[in-house]
Amino acid sequence: MARVVVDVMPKPEILDPQGKAVQGALPRLGFEGITDVRQGKRFELELEGELTSDRLEQVHAIAETLLSNPVIEDFVVSPGSTTGSTTGSMTGSTTGSRSEVPR
Repeated sequence: MARVVVDVMPKPEILDPQGKAVQGALPRLGFEGITDVRQGKRFELELEGELTSDRLEQVHAIAETLLSNPVIEDFVVSPGSTTGSTTGSMTGSTTGSRSEVPR
């Protein structure tokens, strides 16, 4: 089995009220020096079989059509660690947005 991670974040030009709320709370809790907070979503998808370029492209389409709102959000699709492993690097990321859809 293969694992793919999809991280979805608001586009930089979109206001992030949840991130601003967290940023405002940090100094009150004694955490200083944080200049910006953006809050997003993380999806971990487990796939049957091996992770091929076709499967990665399929996950990219899933992220673009279901997991994100391309008008206001960007996403990154990253191969994750294999099932059963709790650590691993995430390399080979692809990003997507309404204006840019790399393949």
